[in-house]
Amino acid sequence: MNCRRRYCLTLVSFFGAVLLYLVVYSGTREGQPAAAANGGGRRVFPREDDASAPLFVDDDVDRGRMFFGPDEGAEEQDMFVSPKVRRQSRQRIGHYHDCRMSNCFNFSLCREGFKVYVYPVSEKISEKYSEILKALRTSRYYTSDPSQACIYVLSIDTLDRDKLSVEFVQNIQSQIDSLKWWRGGVNHVVFNLYSGTWPDYNENGLGFDIGKAMLAKASISELHYRPQFDISFPLFHKELSYRGGEPGFLTANNVPPIRKYMLVFKGKRYLTGIGSETRNSLYHINNGQDIVLLTTCKHGKGWKNLEDERCEKDNLEYDKWDYKVMLKNSTFCLVPRGRRLGSYRFLESLQAGCIPVLLSNNWVLPFSEVIDWNRAVVWADERLLLQIPTIVRSINHGDILAMRQQTQFLWDTYFSSIEKIVDTTFEILKDRIYRYMSRTSYVWNSVPGALSIFPEYSQSLTDYPFYWRPFDYTVEDAFTAVIYATNRNVLPSSPVHRLIRALSGSAYLKKILILWHTQEPLPVDTRWPVSIKVPVIEKRIQFISERLLPFSEIETQAVFSLDSDIRIITDEVNFAFNVWKNFPERIVGYTARSHFWLEGQQQWGYTSKWTSDYSIVLTNAAFYHKYYSYLYTNLLPKSLHLVVNRLQNCEDILMNFLVTHIAKYPPMKLAQKKSYKEALNLETLDAVPSAFNRNGTVWLSSKHFAQRQFCINRFVEEFGYMALQRSAMRFDPLLFKDPVSIVRKRYRFIDVAS
Repeated sequence: MNCRRRYCLTLVSFFGAVLLYLVVYSGTREGQPAAAANGGGRRVFPREDDASAPLFVDDDVDRGRMFFGPDEGAEEQDMFVSPKVRRQSRQRIGHYHDCRMSNCFNFSLCREGFKVYVYPVSEKISEKYSEILKALRTSRYYTSDPSQACIYVLSIDTLDRDKLSVEFVQNIQSQIDSLKWWRGGVNHVVFNLYSGTWPDYNENGLGFDIGKAMLAKASISELHYRPQFDISFPLFHKELSYRGGEPGFLTANNVPPIRKYMLVFKGKRYLTGIGSETRNSLYHINNGQDIVLLTTCKHGKGWKNLEDERCEKDNLEYDKWDYKVMLKNSTFCLVPRGRRLGSYRFLESLQAGCIPVLLSNNWVLPFSEVIDWNRAVVWADERLLLQIPTIVRSINHGDILAMRQQTQFLWDTYFSSIEKIVDTTFEILKDRIYRYMSRTSYVWNSVPGALSIFPEYSQSLTDYPFYWRPFDYTVEDAFTAVIYATNRNVLPSSPVHRLIRALSGSAYLKKILILWHTQEPLPVDTRWPVSIKVPVIEKRIQFISERLLPFSEIETQAVFSLDSDIRIITDEVNFAFNVWKNFPERIVGYTARSHFWLEGQQQWGYTSKWTSDYSIVLTNAAFYHKYYSYLYTNLLPKSLHLVVNRLQNCEDILMNFLVTHIAKYPPMKLAQKKSYKEALNLETLDAVPSAFNRNGTVWLSSKHFAQRQFCINRFVEEFGYMALQRSAMRFDPLLFKDPVSIVRKRYRFIDVAS
């Protein structure tokens, strides 16, 4: 009897345990975020007992992260968030938390191209939102016709949705509902830097329903981020430049790359509320030597009422240190969360070349959809603070150097100005919409960056000048000569005839394109001194900037730009081409100029004097890649083309600005030769109209130099910074000017010509 009773009791207990397991398991699955259900929260970390475990983790889902910490999964919550906030976090933004491009975006609106419409501004908006809208209106995406738009951007300022902020905008919902093209938010982008307010800073606290709009939001978490739909936006200072931006602080790659301090931080220590636990714990790993973590209690009006026993000491120590000095002299910079997940310290660290160590669980890093952050940052866990010193000390010097270089690339390319941030945002959207033209991760994460690569130009990396060397592509042995001519004299003794004879001696010449910039009729049935295998095509142009257009007749990657009155020999042509093949991303030529700073006038100057360095190589005898002609036409704003065409001058300076801005390298000068111009006929110069006399005395006149000086300053204003870079390098042929037999020299006639 007792045995039967025990048997029944065991059976009931077993079925009760199974029932309890099923109830708990089903409840867990129902409350679990979609990302976790798909395996999106996987985190890999080295075991403490495995010294050979890799530090860098390439996670397919959480791309770009370096983790150490327990394998918790994406459903893990911030350990300091209240249960009420956790419940609220499960209710995602608006009523469309499942929105993706497939179900909340109308692709049919983008059939006519990627155009962005910005609603007219009817109320006062913040300075930063005004700059975001300005960047869009001056971009190549902008359209003033809403019926032609693919993407719509609100003119209502949604950046700051903290109700305590002076920039908080009231009654946004009613304003949005009245917009003609809103349509429930379809194909709209909403920008936001701050959401929620004290005390919980609720991430969903926008104060209006975004509907089916895409959210470009700073400090967004994995719990609320809608992959391939929302965009994680960077949190930036109000002082961030609109255009150009300050360069990164890294000026040299020191080996070994370890700086004076291993890890630094300087910021506010919240005494209570969300984010306070993380920063309140930093003193545990501060040793005051190579790890310097400084906090101050001076935050808000009532900090005195909340100060603890450490506040006085922390405040005194905080005031002794200069933050910028710390940034420039530290290998790693700690970036702990603030009230929200994002922090200004993140972009500050990138600019300083100080590798960010992130202490902000579940933060989706800016533009992480395309940027591989694993190459530039270290991810930490807020609950494992004491492990950080061991982790940063274990990273080898080679990885530190590579990560530091990557921070500078990312800062300069995507984050150094409002304009670059806006361009990056919409280039990501463009890649989503036109998948067949989307750029690869390699393009986004390597020089020159995706903003400089137009997939409309070509789908093959071999057609761009930046990837030949990394992938060991073969450069074709052919070039097209583009001759800019203003004098229709085509006699056999004319400069243009002599130039074509010199070009025809090169085995690399494939085609000649003559661009006539003259008011007189073009010459008819001219017999050019060139092989019948080399076609000579003649075209008329109206403006001087048209000489740099990507003409369809140019079939080669290499373009040899020439003025018709240039004096050059075949050996110089061949030498220039062979040098260019090794540096296809640069302008390579013979005639150099330079810029300099006029302290008294507080502006830039231009000079043709021979100096120890140069920053401009003129296009009167220079090689460049055809892709730069495409960028010259499609990337540069129309205002710059208008300046060049009005002055009939400066197109070569503008091309140097463009190439140096994109490639980040100065041009390259060849050989030592003071004069490349044909002899001037001073008696006939006055009879030639000034607009078409560029190859006469115009280039020697003071007016010409004044115009070019004006151009340089105008271009600096448009680019936002001085893009030109100086170089003291000159390439000469082997044995150039050496007192040896001329038979031993490959380019033997260059000595004579120089």
